[in-house]
Amino acid sequence: MTAPPVQGLSLAAGDELLDHPDADPAVVRDSLRHISTANRWFGGWWAVRHGLRHLLAGIPPGTRLTLLDIGTGAGDLPLRAVAWAARRGITLVPFGVERHPAAARLAQQQGVPTLLGCAGALPVRAGGVDIVIASQLVHHLAPAAIIDCCQTANAIARHGVIIADLRRSPVALAGFWLGSRLFGFDAATKADGLTSVRRGFTATELTGLLRRAGIVTRVEQRLGFRLVAAWRTAAA
Repeated sequence: MTAPPVQGLSLAAGDELLDHPDADPAVVRDSLRHISTANRWFGGWWAVRHGLRHLLAGIPPGTRLTLLDIGTGAGDLPLRAVAWAARRGITLVPFGVERHPAAARLAQQQGVPTLLGCAGALPVRAGGVDIVIASQLVHHLAPAAIIDCCQTANAIARHGVIIADLRRSPVALAGFWLGSRLFGFDAATKADGLTSVRRGFTATELTGLLRRAGIVTRVEQRLGFRLVAAWRTAAA
């Protein structure tokens, strides 16, 4: 029997495999591999890259920065970020946080050192890293937990934060339904992807949550029905 999801998660639009830390490791690994494919082709990486462009503008070649990816999954996004920054002469040192042991092991195997933890209790001190990424994470959380997560990310990042998530839309639902079948996603990822879109935000909704967290920044719409907020912290 699957245990109930952790307190602070939002089930307003359904339940997802990755809401459960005790989910079958084999199913989690299959799902994360397909999520990596979705990040590559459906806009997840493009959204994070857009945020990185904003945060790294004006950073000189030869700079070395640490990067923490909350809910890193298979570690594909920080690895892409490392390669992208390297082509610009900037060294990113990636780390991940995951609440799923199977996901943490997979990220470690891919070369991303990953700590076990969750968005509500990050195992990182204030000012402990340079850049924090939370991609397709906050739609899993209840509003109060989203506010807390953004405040915590803002506190632990010396340079800046990227929040990237899904824009809720009937067209996005249809697009994922088709794309997940063309790419041969497993049943859990097909179902969870649709739930994730339903749990997504409008730009106005995400802007409002950030403001409640004390963060005033622009939320931009990007390709693949993505929303991106990227800001430099007070310490930058």
